[in-house]
Amino acid sequence: MNLSELNNLDFSNMGNWPAPAKAMLMLLLAALIGGAWYYFDTMDQFEMLGRYQKEEGALKSEFLVKQDKVLNLEIYKKQLEEMKLDFAKMLRQLPDKSEIADLLVDVSQTGLAAGLEFELFQPLSEQEKDFYVELPIKIKVVGDYHEFGDFVSGLAALPRIITMHDIKISKTGKRADLLMETTAKTYRYIGDGGEQ
Repeated sequence: MNLSELNNLDFSNMGNWPAPAKAMLMLLLAALIGGAWYYFDTMDQFEMLGRYQKEEGALKSEFLVKQDKVLNLEIYKKQLEEMKLDFAKMLRQLPDKSEIADLLVDVSQTGLAAGLEFELFQPLSEQEKDFYVELPIKIKVVGDYHEFGDFVSGLAALPRIITMHDIKISKTGKRADLLMETTAKTYRYIGDGGEQ
């Protein structure tokens, strides 16, 4: 079949067309019907399938996270109990109001035992935070590096929590002596709305 035969085809009498022309027309109609079917029906289904696959992936991820939490629930419970015990242990290291005076004496005696000379030992006013009270002590001591190290080590060895802040070390007018200025802080827990 050539091009001139295609131009002579009679559309009103398709039954007399040659077999190749009929086959081409059927293929063209099948392609048009298939394309229309895909465009109006199947394409929407593929888009919907894509959305559902994404949703399935998100749900699987969420499921795996929740499954991991469930599988590790006992471990989490044990960790929570350990944290509660650690917290209670730390609370015992915080002085209550009646122990503050003894703690101040311990801090000053630790400095004297290290060989330091106190120029200032001034407890400042308490500062209330979320669930605890901060008790700062302004300290100025004269000594050498080794004595400062002994003092800080001695404070760390005390049974109560004491932290050092804003440490400044400078030379004094005396030969090898140094001046250390710092703020030592201890903390008191405010438990369940009332003070410990």
